[in-house]
Amino acid sequence: MNLKEVLKIADDIVFTKTGQHLDDLQEAILRGTMQGEKYTKIAEESHCNESYVRDVGSKLWQILSEELGEDIHKSNFRAAMERLQLSLFSNVVQDHVRVGKINFCREARQPPDIPNSHPDNEETSNSKQTENSHQDLSEMPELGAFYDRIRELDTLTTWILQQRCRLIALTGISGIGKTTLAVQLVQQIKDEFEYVIWCSLEASPTLTEFQDKLIQFFSQSDNPDLSKTLPLIKYLQKHRCLVILDDVHNLFSSGELAGKYKPGYEEYRLFFKQIEKVSYQSCFLLIGWEQPREIPQRESQNTPIRTLQLTGLDTAAGWEIFRDKGLAEIANSEALIHPYQGNPLWLKSVATLIKDLGGCVTELLPNDTILLPEDLKDVLQQQCDRLSEIEKQVLSLLAKESEPITLAKLLENGTMPSSDLLNALQSLSRRCLIEQQGSFYDLPPVLRQYIKGL
Repeated sequence: MNLKEVLKIADDIVFTKTGQHLDDLQEAILRGTMQGEKYTKIAEESHCNESYVRDVGSKLWQILSEELGEDIHKSNFRAAMERLQLSLFSNVVQDHVRVGKINFCREARQPPDIPNSHPDNEETSNSKQTENSHQDLSEMPELGAFYDRIRELDTLTTWILQQRCRLIALTGISGIGKTTLAVQLVQQIKDEFEYVIWCSLEASPTLTEFQDKLIQFFSQSDNPDLSKTLPLIKYLQKHRCLVILDDVHNLFSSGELAGKYKPGYEEYRLFFKQIEKVSYQSCFLLIGWEQPREIPQRESQNTPIRTLQLTGLDTAAGWEIFRDKGLAEIANSEALIHPYQGNPLWLKSVATLIKDLGGCVTELLPNDTILLPEDLKDVLQQQCDRLSEIEKQVLSLLAKESEPITLAKLLENGTMPSSDLLNALQSLSRRCLIEQQGSFYDLPPVLRQYIKGL
């Protein structure tokens, strides 16, 4: 039984069970399993975290087990497929072969050595799917190492595919892994849409330029009912579209509170409002340090808008990042990883510094040392440069405190009007630069160390 046949039958089984075809990672797992590869190699070739690949594989084996009526796992998958082939061959004279809950149909004149696991209209349906699928991912970054974000992936997938949310903000401090998560998400769900496009807003296009770009993409299809004279919203209403806007913070002004549009970009506010109210079939995913003010920071189940704020990875993932950098054995590893709060970019920066210094530098440092490599300082400076003066004052107040501080204490220590302080706290929270637990406010250790050094 060749690999193409195996993937074809597995795809049919998964589609019957879930209503979705095999995604790229599921196919890579099956391909690697048939070729005798271990999960480690499959993860490396797929640029994914091994634990994530194992989790996806476990769910895949469970689906196959339920549909084929036997316990399927990585070590017996090949044998199970061979038994399935024998079952198909033994029933070649029948129009339908029943395997578990799946009906496999074959034409009377089809050679017995090429089992057809799809219905007779397979060619027509597949051609239709290809014809109606249009993707422009030329601006999407390549997927690098992907660490444990299974829960976040599941949340976004549910919001987009099941709850049909129209506007989703993916936010978090710089380096936390927003774009990496979005790339993994798109790879998994892109085939569920007629149109998928990834747009970088690094060059700050005006709304007119952005809309023209989308209309040009939509109108390039062979669909005769689409015309360049249609407004963008009509495309989004008529067709199932996924639009990813990366670096959305480039729409907003520096030196102002978070989410204030730059002069000439105010029309985006009305556009996002229109998406919320009118676009019933499509979804916009916004990625950035800042998000539009019209998108609520807290999740609400009663609207088609959602916000997912990424937090740091766990300590185990931090160790994995250090191992990837060649620092499997390092003194004070847990104490060193903890202050960076699971931020992948921060951890990679520190790991590179330690590696460049020979790896033994940590043995000479106190446990509470926070290293700030120059490239990490540059990243923090980029975010701090966007702050308003009042936000900088509040950060300075928080940096002087060694423990979380209450709002009442901040009001007492500050020299600014209370309304300004509250607005600044809200803005800093939207930028994910401060932490809040009840009425207490605090700074991440890395940011506190950086601000103290200014």
